[in-house]
Amino acid sequence: MSLKNLIIEDMKDAMRAGDKLRLGAIRMALAAIKQKEVDERITLDDEAVLSVLEKMLKQRRESITQFRDAGREDLAKREEAEAEILMAYMPEPLAEAELEAIVKAAISETGAESMRDMGKVMAIVKAQAQGRADMSAVSARVKSLLGS
Repeated sequence: MSLKNLIIEDMKDAMRAGDKLRLGAIRMALAAIKQKEVDERITLDDEAVLSVLEKMLKQRRESITQFRDAGREDLAKREEAEAEILMAYMPEPLAEAELEAIVKAAISETGAESMRDMGKVMAIVKAQAQGRADMSAVSARVKSLLGS
């Protein structure tokens, strides 16, 4: 079963159970997936669906920070709950050691020596870690390894 179909089935289950928070989060995810399909006139595969979900998770993380800074803990908690629901569809996150190994392998594969080569390294790392690691954290790790 494709990831998109799994999300649709989970939406039906949430409707039957009357779980409004879960239903709302899943509907938002499906709307974002559908919007991307309509905009690009394609049917998204699992990798593209993961990309959409990753973008939504990033938006949730940013919103949580902004709501906490503004003293709106109620809204931050709602965003956290939605993020948790979306995380259920993401693959198992990479362990620190695995991520470190992927980054070092990409650096040696590209022959990267300085920050100018960061784009080449990130292209390889992103292909292997998409949906399994926070890319901003990966970027920081690549910068630290290339800078030293």
